[in-house]
Amino acid sequence: MKSAIYPGSFDPVTYGHLDVIKRAAKIFDELTVSVLNNKLKTPLFSVEERVKILQEVVKDIPNVKVESFSGLLVDYAKSRDIHVVIRGLRAITDFEYELQNAQTNVKLSKGSLDTVFLTTSLEYAYLSSSSVKEIASFNGDISMCVPDFVANLVYQKFGFDNK
Repeated sequence: MKSAIYPGSFDPVTYGHLDVIKRAAKIFDELTVSVLNNKLKTPLFSVEERVKILQEVVKDIPNVKVESFSGLLVDYAKSRDIHVVIRGLRAITDFEYELQNAQTNVKLSKGSLDTVFLTTSLEYAYLSSSSVKEIASFNGDISMCVPDFVANLVYQKFGFDNK
C-alpha cells in the first residue's frame, strides 16, 4: 500500500489545504493528515480542535485519516512506517523553504523519507492560514478561503458573531 503524510499546522485549514489533500488522496492509497503540535507557535486553535476540524473537512474522503504529532517529522513518519511526505507549493519562496526541509528530512532519515511537492491550484495560490486569520481578525470576509463551518469557528475565536 502506498501511504503518505501531509503534515502542517492547519491553523485554520483552508481551501488550499483541502485541494492538496484531495489531490494527494488520489495518488496514494492512504493519506494521513498530521497536525503538528508546534510549541514555538501560538495557534488560534488547539491541536485537538484542529484535528476535529480536519476530520470534519475530510469525512467524505475514505482514504484520509487525521492525527496529530509533535517532535521531528522523520521520527513520526518512521513510527508509522511511512516514507513519503506531501507538501504544497504556492510560490518560489515556498520552494526554497520546503526544499531545505525535504533535504534535511532525507538526511535525518538516512534516505528513507522523501517529499512529493504538489503545486497549489492557481485559484488558491494567494491563500495562507496567516492571511485568513488576519482578515478574520478585522471581521473581513473569509468565505472564499475556508469552508463555512471553519469560517464560523474562526470568527468565534475573534469574538465576532457568525457571518
